Amino acid sequence: MTAGTTNIYGIGESPPIGEVPERMYAQVIRRERFGEPSNAFQIEQVPVPEIGPNEVLVHVMAAGINYNNVWAALGAPVDVIRVHAQLGDESGYHIGGSDASGIVYATGSDVTNVRVGDRVVVHCGYWDDDDPFIKAGGDPIIAPSAKIWGYETNWGSFAQFTKVQAHQCLPKPEHLTWEAAAAYMLVGATVYRMLTNWTPHNVQEGDVALVWGGSGGLGSIAIQVTRAFGGIPVAVTSSDEKGEYCKQLGAEGYINRKDFDHWGLPPHWTDDEGYGTWVKGARAFGKALWDVVGERKNPRIVFEHPGEDTIPTSIFVCDNGGMVVICAGTTGYNAVVDLRYLWMRQKRFQGSHFANDEQAKGINDLVIQKKVDPALSKAYSFDDVGTVHQLMYEGKQPDGNMAVLVSAPREGLTDLE
Repeated sequence: MTAGTTNIYGIGESPPIGEVPERMYAQVIRRERFGEPSNAFQIEQVPVPEIGPNEVLVHVMAAGINYNNVWAALGAPVDVIRVHAQLGDESGYHIGGSDASGIVYATGSDVTNVRVGDRVVVHCGYWDDDDPFIKAGGDPIIAPSAKIWGYETNWGSFAQFTKVQAHQCLPKPEHLTWEAAAAYMLVGATVYRMLTNWTPHNVQEGDVALVWGGSGGLGSIAIQVTRAFGGIPVAVTSSDEKGEYCKQLGAEGYINRKDFDHWGLPPHWTDDEGYGTWVKGARAFGKALWDVVGERKNPRIVFEHPGEDTIPTSIFVCDNGGMVVICAGTTGYNAVVDLRYLWMRQKRFQGSHFANDEQAKGINDLVIQKKVDPALSKAYSFDDVGTVHQLMYEGKQPDGNMAVLVSAPREGLTDLE
């Protein structure tokens, strides 16, 4: 690392590669601003972070937008600034952002996998290599020390520079713009783990996969990964327009969830009339799925993240011996499962959380091979970080994934109305 003669550079400017200024601009959340994302994020000048032996300093060209920093802005369900303090970070603020593309500007003394000047994308899996669980051969993302960089850790991608662990860095796909390269890794690696990690329920040739929220960030990648492995993705959307978007991504077809009204917690199983009405709705949904597939073939894998409103239906329509795999609960966390379908028909209900290095590389390889597109819908300016998180908070975000330009050229920006 070489000290720069300029104390700070403007947004959109880049120092000579390897020259690191003392300070930088960042979109910062402070506890007194917890609340609506549009107000919680404010641009401030802060010190450029110092790196340790196994860390890398990345000059951020673009940053992806994910729901975890809506939570950070709200201060709920977790006060991330308190989490940082528990880890010894007394800065009193949070710099979010869990997706990044950029250029390596400095490396720690023990780093061997990247060099200054490398163009990289960054995945958000963060853990302690000395964790006894990992040393014993455990999956790092399950380890007690595992955290999500840019949410549970400070110094994320909503700044001119970010510090990451060296293993988080992967080669930037050469054919992608900076903004597209910043848009896919969090959702993509999450999807890749969900669809490939839970043996024997790895998506295979001919498998039907039901993909909830098909037009969103997770769903848009899940459709493509399913296709890349020879599966048959069927999307669930909230409109026919979104359904057509999913078909463009490779979905066999779609189901408009607004055609049904049996969502939420079903009546108790002892309520014969109420439960019977719910089952009728679930069966109608299953019939709509068969109509898309073209035969009476249930999904071997159900790709879940809405949670409370949809889990009962997901368990119901999942094939005998199939799996419902879930990574979130955007409609709520209390999910009712009719256990008779789990044990009698030997279905699996599996939780999944982000990914390990191998799985992050897996999705990156598919993108490099052009088998998966980042599904970037819009790129915004660095000034708009709070506004785009507000769109996401209100459910008004565009289909696919979003990004903001940090130090990348300003071409291709989307104007916010």
